[in-house]
Amino acid sequence: MRGVIYARYSSDNQREESIEGQIRENTAYAEKNGITIVGHYIDRAFSAKTDDRPEFQRMIADSSKKMFDVIIVWKLDRFSRNRYDSARHKATLRRHGVKVVSATEAIADGPSGILMESVLEGMAEYYSAELAEKITRGMTENALKCKYNGSHVPFGFVIDENRNYQINKTLAPIVVEIYERYASGEAIKSIIDDLNARGLKTSKGAKFGNNSIHSILTNRMYMGEYHFGEIIIPNGIPAMVSEELFNRVAERKKKNQHAPAHNKSKESYILSTKLFCGKCMTMMVGESGQKKNGNIYCYYKCAAAKRKKSCDKKPVRKEWIEDMD
Repeated sequence: MRGVIYARYSSDNQREESIEGQIRENTAYAEKNGITIVGHYIDRAFSAKTDDRPEFQRMIADSSKKMFDVIIVWKLDRFSRNRYDSARHKATLRRHGVKVVSATEAIADGPSGILMESVLEGMAEYYSAELAEKITRGMTENALKCKYNGSHVPFGFVIDENRNYQINKTLAPIVVEIYERYASGEAIKSIIDDLNARGLKTSKGAKFGNNSIHSILTNRMYMGEYHFGEIIIPNGIPAMVSEELFNRVAERKKKNQHAPAHNKSKESYILSTKLFCGKCMTMMVGESGQKKNGNIYCYYKCAAAKRKKSCDKKPVRKEWIEDMD
């Protein structure tokens, strides 16, 4: 009998060691049961609450090619923590003559095994939902105390040992400088060129660009307003700029949104011709769009998704992908 191993971990608490442990126990199970392992499918840092996992999807597709007879998982929750997805994909596998087995959970064939498998899958989904609820409740409590909840830390802030936002005394003057220069009428390009010439870097360690300056000039946290989801607390964190200065900047940005297009600088997409879609391998192209609030967002989009709608790859924010090391 030919088999493959499917292994997965989903969080910072489970890393490569978790994958190695799963493979080790799955391999031992295969040897004990006379199964020849012909392949591995491994998803790193993907949750089983969704089936949007690249290696998982490849495994389901490969099941139709008669390449293997059984899929070995460490526990059934590695396969899925969603009962609907689990039932749907197992039905597909059964049509292809493929069975899913757990290396660590004794599940008999027959009616009792069906019941046991349903109980285990239901428990996995329950614990997943319970954990998500506890995390949400904990993060809400943190937010009501204006504490850091794990999101990106804006330029000029630091997080102390108690998860409170504090001002970085070295970088905060740069934030104030950016606000004052823009409010006084200086062009964003001029500010960007000067900051980069001085060797300053964004909070992600990259050069300053239109998006990073825009993020600074529109982030209400700089005037002390704490945000987390729908929770907004004025004066919840230390302020770097006054409300009056923030509003002057906002007024100038609002006026510039209605300026003629030829007065606006063109965005440079440095990854043009170098970035390809991870789903269909079509070239990604640069695009920009303007939301109702006037904010301009630049991103890379799969050309196949743009022209033919033949790919469902979502657009990727330009700032995020270009700032990656």
